[in-house]
Amino acid sequence: MSDAAVGITRADDEAAAEIHQVDDNPVWISRLDPIEPQPGPLHGLTMALKDNIDLAGVPTTAGDPRNSEPATHNAFVVDQLLAAGAVPLGKTNLDQYATGLVGTRSPYGACHSVYSSEHVSGGSSSGSAVAVASGQVDFALGTDTAGSGRVPAAFNRIVGIKPSRGIVSARGVVPACRSLDCVTVMARSVGTARRVFDVMVAFDPDDAWSRRASSLPRSRPGRVTGAAAVIGVPDVGLDLDPLHEQAWQATLDQAHRLGEVVKVDVRPLLEAAELLYSGPWLAERWLAFGEKLVDNPDVDPTVRSIVRQGAALTAADAFAGFDRLATLARASEHLWTQLDALLLPVTPEHPTLAEVAADPIGVNSRLGRFTNMVNLLDLCAVAFPGPDRADGLPFGVQLLAPAGHDHAIIDLAASWCDEHTTPLDVGGAAAGGLAGDVSTDGEILLAVAGAHLTGQPLNGELVRRGAQLDRVARTAPSYRMYLVDGPRPGLTRTGSDQDGPGIEVELWSLPAAELGGFLTTVAPPLAIGPVELSDGQQVLGFVCTADGADPAQDITSYGGWRAYLAGDST
Repeated sequence: MSDAAVGITRADDEAAAEIHQVDDNPVWISRLDPIEPQPGPLHGLTMALKDNIDLAGVPTTAGDPRNSEPATHNAFVVDQLLAAGAVPLGKTNLDQYATGLVGTRSPYGACHSVYSSEHVSGGSSSGSAVAVASGQVDFALGTDTAGSGRVPAAFNRIVGIKPSRGIVSARGVVPACRSLDCVTVMARSVGTARRVFDVMVAFDPDDAWSRRASSLPRSRPGRVTGAAAVIGVPDVGLDLDPLHEQAWQATLDQAHRLGEVVKVDVRPLLEAAELLYSGPWLAERWLAFGEKLVDNPDVDPTVRSIVRQGAALTAADAFAGFDRLATLARASEHLWTQLDALLLPVTPEHPTLAEVAADPIGVNSRLGRFTNMVNLLDLCAVAFPGPDRADGLPFGVQLLAPAGHDHAIIDLAASWCDEHTTPLDVGGAAAGGLAGDVSTDGEILLAVAGAHLTGQPLNGELVRRGAQLDRVARTAPSYRMYLVDGPRPGLTRTGSDQDGPGIEVELWSLPAAELGGFLTTVAPPLAIGPVELSDGQQVLGFVCTADGADPAQDITSYGGWRAYLAGDST
């Protein structure tokens, strides 16, 4: 999937004349001809990519037209999504070099909210949010360093998931602050966003900032399973504009829907938010793309004026920033022994294009008041629609929690949005009852028989999730192997124990916490179910549904997928 072009071509010249404007909103930087989707859990879902994320064969401009060379490889996360069946339709507009929360800092034009041509779309993932909210794609990728995946979601009445730092690879993404950057997903429903999120999460050994989701705790210490969630809300006023304040009070009136509500001191978090555009992190932006900020008409002057300040910062400034952040992190860490999530507005206001033009830095700074600290403090977040403002514009709220608690807050957001998703029960019915009392810190043996074998194309799906090869084994003799679409092998159990030689499989030890995400990559007619080995042990493994097993495609005599590929029939 990472080879140049991956079957994608630029739109023709006639179509290209229209790509910069959609209903007067400059959503797209480039449009793509659709490709034939791969089979997978996202089969046929259309996606937009923020144009700081590499797609082979298409330039990654980062909002700067001078960056015109086509990318030679896909970003790691794009490969994940293409393999799962998603179809990219284009690259979207953004605040230049992902520096901004407004959506106006782009030579390709300023985006506005789909609900008001006078109000900003939010940024920096502006085009991605508008593409989703206007129904042009099913989901879109953005990035979120300071809130760039949540602010535009809030201003366009959609859902934005900001993963825990590092659990989604940022390799192939133009960096803003490499130590903080997160690839995010936006969709019109929590359910769609979660499906995509589960595919995106994978360990990338070639990304120095990548980390395994299975290494992170998934809930607060001492939490009783089945108990009502404890939701924190600020114990003081938040200085919101009047229309936002009214919507926030309506949110607080409904917060009990999520669980037990307690008031907490959020001042350390708000102070941490003020650090992002000072000290080490402003210097990190200068390091990432400062050389691009020459005096040139394609460079946004506000971006230049902000980031150039990073060049003058010293090592002493950096360590002062690190020390202050550590102090504020310590002052806030007790919250996460009490709370399952913290509920906050996404922004304190929704500015107009004219207000941003009059005060581009001041307005933008205010928009990050409730979002800037999330990556600094190693939190995950999900933004979703709250009650609308009195003027009919959307009002976005967000849930925050420590790194690793992503699914917990996604489930809470689904509950708020009346999407009653059922969390995956790794230890029970979702795993066919075979995993027993496996904890999220444990391991599950998984039998693979085809494309996930060592050296085969999808083996990386296991390796990236921290799986390790345990041993080679064979199934019980009652299994037959059929060739199914793809082509792929499918295992089906018959009623007899004397039907064949058994099928060669590899047993991989997979962290239990990774099973949920892995399951989302399995496309029909294959499924994960019980597999009996030749020694009588039962494990989870790839099986084929009965309707996918065509007797005319029986390849059992080969004894395994590798032998079939080699043409070596037993």
